[in-house]
Amino acid sequence: MKINQLYEKEIVAIILYTSLFFIILAVGLVVFFYFSRKKIIKKELEKKDLEIHFQQQQLHAIITTQEEERKRIAQDLHDDISSKLNVVSLNSHLLKTPNLTVQETNEITSNIVNLTAKALESTRRIAHDLLPAVLDKFGLHAGIEELCSEFTSSKQVQVDYHNKAVFAVNDKDKHLHVFRVLQELMNNSLRHGKASSISLLFEEEQGHVVCHYKDNGKGFDTTDAKNQHGLGMKNILSRISVLKGTIEIESAVGHGVQVVFKF
Repeated sequence: MKINQLYEKEIVAIILYTSLFFIILAVGLVVFFYFSRKKIIKKELEKKDLEIHFQQQQLHAIITTQEEERKRIAQDLHDDISSKLNVVSLNSHLLKTPNLTVQETNEITSNIVNLTAKALESTRRIAHDLLPAVLDKFGLHAGIEELCSEFTSSKQVQVDYHNKAVFAVNDKDKHLHVFRVLQELMNNSLRHGKASSISLLFEEEQGHVVCHYKDNGKGFDTTDAKNQHGLGMKNILSRISVLKGTIEIESAVGHGVQVVFKF
């Protein structure tokens, strides 16, 4: 009888200890999952904050770039076209001067014609900077060819361009961003990098168009925050973001620049 009672007590104790173990385990699991979930939520919130911060930076870069472009256009209109038209206006009034000789009249007329031609050329240049006609009419490939030709004709840099990709006709909005990225890269290579050679290759890779860009310029320190957050770099990154693409930039002082971006 006593043996049975002891046996029953042992079974009850085992059941109690086992139940207690599982209760503690369950509580431990609940606490673990609670804090794990809390940590995951915290990381997700941090990720969202970073994404929002990045989007704000990109938006700020786009707005800043637009404002800089507007200032440049306004400056060009004021300093170049307006000044020429003012002189044309003055010369036109001079034609009303009585007793002008034939030679004086011819000189004034010649000045009006020359200044008007220069004002028209400046207007075409500004319009080209806003939207290159060849890009709009004939597509990205023709636009890049013209861009490379313009830089090569400066005699300061030789641009080697090859294209193995097909640019979709319906992606004109995207192509303008690609064109502006290349324009920014080439301007940086020439002005800051003092490059004498630029190579440019487009090819297709797993459903994406990939651009390989390289110059032999002075290069720069990619770890320097000043180089990472300049207006030109912000402009490039904001356009790549609009394209939903990716970009990798490799450079070192004295070793030129290599850029790979895909979209």
